[in-house]
Amino acid sequence: MDHSPALSPDAIDNAVEDGDIETGLHPIFERMPSSVSFNKLRKRLLRQTRQALDDFGMLKGAKRWLVGISGGKDSYSLLALLMDLQWRGLLPVELVACNLDQGQPNFPKHILPEYLASIGVKHRIEYRDTYSIVKEKVPTGATYCSLCSRLRRGNLYRIAREEGCDALVLGHHREDILETFFMNFFHGGRLASMPAKLLNDEGDLMLLRPLAYAAEDDLAKFAAAMEFPIIPCDLCGSQDGLERNAMKVMLADLERRMPGRKDTMLRALGHVNPSHLLDPKLFDFQSLTPEPKE
Repeated sequence: MDHSPALSPDAIDNAVEDGDIETGLHPIFERMPSSVSFNKLRKRLLRQTRQALDDFGMLKGAKRWLVGISGGKDSYSLLALLMDLQWRGLLPVELVACNLDQGQPNFPKHILPEYLASIGVKHRIEYRDTYSIVKEKVPTGATYCSLCSRLRRGNLYRIAREEGCDALVLGHHREDILETFFMNFFHGGRLASMPAKLLNDEGDLMLLRPLAYAAEDDLAKFAAAMEFPIIPCDLCGSQDGLERNAMKVMLADLERRMPGRKDTMLRALGHVNPSHLLDPKLFDFQSLTPEPKE
């Protein structure tokens, strides 16, 4: 591939802000708006993606990534941003897009392969009927998300190995991370969330989330402006009363009443003080004693 000259991080920031990056460099950007507001949005998302790549050492030893593509706004945006960085010489990694067709009813099988082929992205479409398994195993009225996610993740790890990839890359964003934290906090009795970088249980693949700092609203605006062919999730997206939806509503209400809270909470997840919590496995409270007075 004949890339244009690589730009430094500062240079790409300035180029995007000033509108100097051409819209036709890659087919995925053919419909990219030329407005100042979109350029600022694109710059912000690129900067946040690069920051996550740097903060969590995602590029160490990286050669080939499997990028999970569901057909939703987040995964489309992830692919576009990674391709943008790759084209600019800021992401020296080969990308393979992958959609796992899980057999949901009325899933439009033609959309993703046609779109990915049209923009010249190396891709793989894999069919596995996990939908029937989820419907069979999950009791009526219960939520599908947990089992569906586990089955999908297991298949994507397998595909990553078959494709010679060293990482599976997913489009989880800031809200996903915060919602998971509060689900664990309220329902699981533990402080845990989605890490931006995780080594799988087998120890042979990384799981990466380069959009960890990106806001869901920004990704929605980006996806709409880019006119991605969005495919809705008809399996779990139609279920009411999901715990995650409750967390989403709570966080949205907090942000509405106190703007900036989401960014503050995300920063808090990166500034942990074990001595000010209650976990003796992380801090040796038993040995904490005052110095003897002379």
